[in-house]
Formats: sequence, structure tokens, C-alpha cells
Amino acid sequence: MRKVLLAVLGLGTLVAGCTAAQAGEGHPVVVELYTSQGCSSCPPADALLAKLAKRKGLIAMSLPITYWDMLGWKDTLASEANTRRQKAYASALGRGGVYTPQMIIDGTADAVGSRAEQVEDAIAAAEDAQEEAADQAEEAKDIAEERAEEGIVPVSTSTYPPAPPIPPVPPHAAWSVDVGLTQNSGTMHVAIAAAPRAVKRSKPDATIWMFSLRSAVTVHIGAGENENRTMTYRNVVGDIKAVGRWKGDAISLDLPRADPKTPRGDGTVVVVQQSGYGRVIGAAYLGHADYYAQR
Repeated sequence: MRKVLLAVLGLGTLVAGCTAAQAGEGHPVVVELYTSQGCSSCPPADALLAKLAKRKGLIAMSLPITYWDMLGWKDTLASEANTRRQKAYASALGRGGVYTPQMIIDGTADAVGSRAEQVEDAIAAAEDAQEEAADQAEEAKDIAEERAEEGIVPVSTSTYPPAPPIPPVPPHAAWSVDVGLTQNSGTMHVAIAAAPRAVKRSKPDATIWMFSLRSAVTVHIGAGENENRTMTYRNVVGDIKAVGRWKGDAISLDLPRADPKTPRGDGTVVVVQQSGYGRVIGAAYLGHADYYAQR
């Protein structure tokens, strides 16, 4: 595992079946692998990501970074946007620096990308947290419906009999919001559902990210630590943009086709993420799309 002890200032195959999260079922767990063609520790992590990309209920993406270009081989897929995103995660997670191979799971945990058991534990924890949050939201909904049937209004507007307020879902809970993606000849439509009332009380504030993916890219590495290796990278992120904010109300966005000068992709992922680089609360994938936000 390679590390860069830098202070952070201020800061696969296409996924089958990972479209909009169904109500009550949570969202696909998002796995981001930060990797480099110049890192000798990365190929096992790249192979693991390729396996994860085939799994239902996951969205697995590869984000090649730039800081190992100094080792004698310039990564042909890396971007500064990917590097900035990893450094922002280091700040959000309280890490002292960045490293490869690193996997970020649902925005809240990281693992060494080549350690399959560690990665699987983090994925399982994310799935368990979503299930627990869904149970909390469902319980709050049931209480509200029961009180409505009994004619009991919330304590803030009631004179008698007083009813205790319905507790909000904790801000740190792994609740989910439904994200839908559809396309026509000219645009991609993004529809993000409203948060349940119990969640709205936590005043959610999330960034809507859009990632353009290339499902498979084969590279012959001509120098550096992986010299003469031929690697196939899966779900490679070629473009990242913040396309909006979500604060609990339903929102829709229509995103136009890409500029012809932008590298083409064959899939798009939309992620709704608390505070920009916090917990992922919604995610969806659309294959064979070539849409980007306006620059």
C-alpha cells in the first residue's frame, strides 16, 4: 500500500440492476476505488473492484489519481478531479493523507482496496446501517399514521390532549432517498424524491454528483512499477461534476448531451451525498448514457 503523507487543506463492468432505489429498500452501496497505473500495490485492488462491479446492489467505480505519475509512468486515465475528490475525503474522514489503493464505501468508511475481507466488512456495515435507518423511518411513519387516525395532532399545534413530537431520524442515520434516471434523445432526466417527514426534521443538505463512466479500458503500461503489464480497468470515472443541491424536497434536473470535446462514456452514475463528501444517501446508474452537466 502506497501512502502520501500530505496535509489536506480545506478540504467496473457496468452495474446491472442498480437504478433507482426502491422505497424502503435503501440505495445501492457506492464503492469508489482510488488507484493508479503507477502503483505496484494496485492491481489486486483493481481485480477486486472488477468483481464488485458485477454484484447486484453495488455501484463500483474506479477513480485513477495523478500523484504517482512521478514514479516514471503517467497514468493515462487519471484526472486531477479524481485526486481532489480523494483529498476531500481524507479531510472529511479525518485522515492524515491519501494512499492507493483506497476504497471509500458509501462515503463513510475507507479500506485498503486489496484487502477483500476489510472491504466486505465495510460493505456489510453500510448495508446494515441502511436497514437500521429504514426501520427507524418506517417506525416514525407508523406512529404518525396512527396518531392521524386517532385525531391526535403534533404537540406544537395541539391544545389537548398533548402528544409528544415524532422523533426525527438522527442526522447520522443511513437513511436513503430514491433517485431515478431516464433518458430520451436529447437529455437525461434526474428525479430525486422528497425525504420522509421524519428525515426532513434533520434538515438534510446534500450535493448531487454526476459521474461519467467507461465500462472497460485496457491499457499497456510502458514504464514504472507496473512496466509491461496490460491492465483492464472497470467503470473508470472520466468526468465528475456537482450538478445541484438537495435539501429534502423533491427535485428534478434535465441534463444535456455532452460537449463533443468531452471524453465519451457509456454509463452515468448520479450520487446524492451529504455535505458533499459525507454519507451517500442516494445513488442510481444508467447505462449507455452520454450526458454531462453544462460547463
